[in-house]
Formats: sequence, structure tokens, C-alpha cells
Amino acid sequence: MGVLVYGGHQEIEIDDRMLAHLQIVIGSKLRRREGFFVSWAGAAGADCGRVTIWVDPAITLVFRYNAVTPGGIDREWLETLMAASNSNHGLLMTEQSAPLAAETIGVT
Repeated sequence: MGVLVYGGHQEIEIDDRMLAHLQIVIGSKLRRREGFFVSWAGAAGADCGRVTIWVDPAITLVFRYNAVTPGGIDREWLETLMAASNSNHGLLMTEQSAPLAAETIGVT
């Protein structure tokens, strides 16, 4: 498991392969100075069902990987994640088989 350090203090555990794809999407958006939402299901036993953060060029992010190489990048998955990041509701992190924009699954 890798870790996305958000705002210099909040650590979010994310699978290394997902983190590698997120780094590309986030890097691409931030190079264009575009902010967006990223959401994921809360951890089992957590007191929330979903967590959402605002990703913005002014917020410090650190991508920390467990493995030296996180695995291959899947271009189709990357394009799906990028499209979701461009939606009004932002990117909803899910397994590779189903990354969707939150609006696609009826989240408001």
C-alpha cells in the first residue's frame, strides 16, 4: 500500500498501482492549474461512507509508494480516471474495472 499525503499531514492509504495512476491524473490537472474533487469509500469500520478531498495547486501532495515500481500504467484506466476528474462531481476512486465519475452512479 502506498500513501497519499494530503496537505502535509493527512495520510491516505492507496494501492500502489492506483496511486501511480492518480499521480498522473493529478499531475496533469495541476499543471493546468485545475482543481477537482477526489472521492473514495471510507475504510471498513470508519464512521463515514465516503471521503472527498479537494485537490488544488495550493495544497501540498506527497505520493509515497511501498514498492520501488508500482506496476504498469493502463492507458484505458488512466483515460477513464481523467474523464471522471473532469466531471462536476470529480473522480471517484474504485477498482480498475470500474472507475467512474460520481455523477454516473448518482452521487449528488
